[in-house]
Amino acid sequence: MAIFNHRFSLWALLALPAIAMLSGYGRGSVEAMDLLHPSGEMSARLMIIAIAISPLISVLGPRKWLQWMAARRRALGVAAFAYAVLHLVFYIIDMGNVADMVAEALAPGIWTGWAAFILMMVPAILSNDRSMRALKAQWKRLQRLVYPAAVLTLLHWIWVHNNLGPALVHFIPLALIVALRAFKSFPHAKQGA
Repeated sequence: MAIFNHRFSLWALLALPAIAMLSGYGRGSVEAMDLLHPSGEMSARLMIIAIAISPLISVLGPRKWLQWMAARRRALGVAAFAYAVLHLVFYIIDMGNVADMVAEALAPGIWTGWAAFILMMVPAILSNDRSMRALKAQWKRLQRLVYPAAVLTLLHWIWVHNNLGPALVHFIPLALIVALRAFKSFPHAKQGA
């Protein structure tokens, strides 16, 4: 685990899938359309991991590996947004023109993606020490935008692929962890049962 002690090593690891995608696209071995799903899925996975850390700590208690993850949660969230940007870039390249993008903008699978992207953008842009110091308690409120962003990402995934299975495989564990934390935070509900 010593390799992850340096911030650069973590960022290099998080960048590897993007490097592979961009390399394949640059060589012409894959088209932008082929990279829409992998880039979006990588964004969703990193978002889920970043969101799941606090609920896991609440449910499992402080564990060394969870504390290690918590110290790197901001990097995971920013990386999730970076993959969302990459996903958007591949979408723009694949669509080829603004008119086609505008024409499908109100389709359920498209507007949910745009809305999730916008909600992710705010905490990602403000995920720096200076902004966090300036915002103080407000930072926590802004950070909560990732929850509706996650719901919108799930809907985007389901509607774009017209398939519940793969999206639910990723998001159900997160929903269960969040539900367990909510249940655990209401001890009076357990006592009254």
